[in-house]
Formats: sequence, structure tokens, C-alpha cells
Amino acid sequence: MAEFWSDAAKSAVVLKEKARLERMVRGFEALQGDFEDAETMIELAKELEDEDSMTEGVKMLHDMAVPVRQFEIQQMLSGDSDPADAILEINSGAGGTDASDWAEILKRMYLQWASSMGFKAKVVDEAAHEEAGIKSCTIEIAGEYAYGYLRAEIGVHRLVRISPFDSNSRRHTAFASVAAYPQIDDNIEVEIIESDLRIDTYRASGAGGQHVNTTDSAVRITHGPTKIVVQCQNERSQHKNKATAMKMLRAKLYQHEMDKRQAEADEVNANKKAIEWGSQIRSYVMHPYRLVKDLRTGVEVGNTDRVLDGDLMGFMEAWLVQTSTSEIER
Repeated sequence: MAEFWSDAAKSAVVLKEKARLERMVRGFEALQGDFEDAETMIELAKELEDEDSMTEGVKMLHDMAVPVRQFEIQQMLSGDSDPADAILEINSGAGGTDASDWAEILKRMYLQWASSMGFKAKVVDEAAHEEAGIKSCTIEIAGEYAYGYLRAEIGVHRLVRISPFDSNSRRHTAFASVAAYPQIDDNIEVEIIESDLRIDTYRASGAGGQHVNTTDSAVRITHGPTKIVVQCQNERSQHKNKATAMKMLRAKLYQHEMDKRQAEADEVNANKKAIEWGSQIRSYVMHPYRLVKDLRTGVEVGNTDRVLDGDLMGFMEAWLVQTSTSEIER
């Protein structure tokens, strides 16, 4: 026991997992208690022929539907990395300025989703487009099962709308890709050889005024063997930006190794497709009708504004159910 407490990093990981499992058990026990209460109410109603009590018992059962569904979904998040925090990347693709604007819309959508889940989200890197929107951005999202849920979003997202950048108001199609990586715990060994790294510093971009950094505080790290590139510029300190970039690199190298081991089965490979026609996982149509459709699960939502405001759980849950079913069949 003394050895356990002597390693603060490893003990923190174990205690975090212990707390997660305890919450899971408490959640099951609470559902079991609610079901038994409803069952008792219905049995008494039958014996007493009390219609009001029967109505109350049935209502108690109906009220359990949402928490039971949430508990079932959590059980599907059974991957080793599913409970982890996530690093989310968004990159504009085919579609010019519309694609860059679309990437920024997606950024807002995921920030809204994270907020609705009670997660903490922070943009750690962003490259603005010359005309509008962003070329790319990286977001850290901290919350239980953040990565497990965001695995459902990995791939190419397609937008169809009347372009606000077209003076003739024609319909345009734009694409952006979404990738997600787990924030790995410090107890997972990821070998990084210093000589394999190229570390560049540069002046962070900003909106102007007091937020412009006048020193070369932004950091870009290139890993030679894998060609993986990470960068961070949101902190004023070069040291902090480098620390964040190294954390992102560790996560990407870990995921890179997982991809190599399970290339055929791993959905992460979807983000390596071209960001254009034929590779999208979801379409967001604003004209001539309004519909968001997931091409993997067939889930459709007509309220596009609600989806773009971060209401993504219906899509995520359907994908998790489909994925879990496929794994069971295999």
C-alpha cells in the first residue's frame, strides 16, 4: 500500500477509475431502486384496485426511460480510452471560403455540445482563413467519456447551403473533417526521442489590440518518424505552449500506434479519407430543404439549427449502438 501512495501519478489514475466505477454502480443501484418502487406501486394498485396509484406507478416507469437509456449508452463506451478527455481537430476541406466558414461553424457546434454536457473546452490552436472562417483548429475537451462520445464524430462533414460568399446566391457544397484523440494518462508510456523532434517557434496570431503577442511564444513540433505535427499558440508563455503541444503529440502518437494495431476495425481511419465528395459521414443540408442526416446510421433531424447549436447526442448514441452491435456480431 505504501508503494501505491508513493507514486502520485499512478495512484491518481487508479483513484479516478475507482471513482468512475463507483458512480456506475451507484447509477445502477439507483435505477434498480426506482424500478422496485414503481413495481411495488403497481402491485399495490392492482390489489387495492386504485386507478390513481396505477397511473402513478406507470408514470414512474415511463420517467425511467431517459436515465435507463443514458446508462445503457455508458455501457457501450467500454473502450480503454473511452472515459478519457479528448483532443478534437477540425480541418476545412474542399469548398474554398465556404469550407473555412463551415469549419468555424463546426467549431462552435462542438463547443456548444461540450457546454451542454458540462465539459470544459478550450481552443488551443487555430489558423484563420484569409477571407472568413478558419483553416483548422484544435480543441481540448475535458469530461468523462468525452473521447468515447466524440469517436462518433470522426470523419468528413458535408454542408449544402446558399453561399453567403456568392454574389449570385448560388447553392454551394463545402466539406470539413473532424478527428478526435484521447488525452492519455501519464502512466501510459509513449516513447518520444528528443532527436526525432523538430521544434519551431513563431509569433502567435491574434485579433489585434492587446491580445497580439509580440514574442515568438507559439510552438510547432514535428515528429520526424511519423510526420505528425502539433502546434499551440493560445498561451502567452512559450513554455506553456510547448507543454501543451507535447501533450497533444503524446496523444497523437498513442493513437497512431493504436491505428497501426487495429487498422481495419478502427473508425479513426475515417479521418484519413479525402475531405471531399464520397467520404462524408454526415450531411447538413440548408437548401433547398433543411435536414441533417448521418449516412452511417440513417438518423435524420429536420431541425438543423438545433443540431448546429450542439444537440448531437441522437447521432452519437445511434452510432454507438450500431458499433456495439457490429462488435458483438463479430
